Amino acid sequence: VQLQASGGGLVQAGGSLRLSCAASGRGLSLLFTGWFRQAPGKEREFVASITSRGTTDYADSVRGRFTISRDNAKNTAYLQMNSLEPEDTAVYHCAGKLAPFLTTMKTARGYEYWGQGTQVTVSS
Repeated sequence: VQLQASGGGLVQAGGSLRLSCAASGRGLSLLFTGWFRQAPGKEREFVASITSRGTTDYADSVRGRFTISRDNAKNTAYLQMNSLEPEDTAVYHCAGKLAPFLTTMKTARGYEYWGQGTQVTVSS
């Protein structure tokens, strides 16, 4: 499985961005997908996840502002980010794990596949 993240950019506080994570390979219908972010000098942190059946989970810091979704026909997961804050500035990574029964995974080590990061910068 290969993952390709895109959609980052520069936005003012209060603005929105949508990140995409396109997957290729085998077994994609079983793919559990997560988004993580890493700001300079900080550890990589969980942002959101979605199961192969569409069950979602969020970090408290983004709950109510971010929405994770997936389009199985396009093998793509999305992270819609609204009401962005300067504290959301980071490199965002998508990650995957072939696990049809997994309901949540907030630990980066639990993922098997990683896309390259996409930079999100929120100006104040």
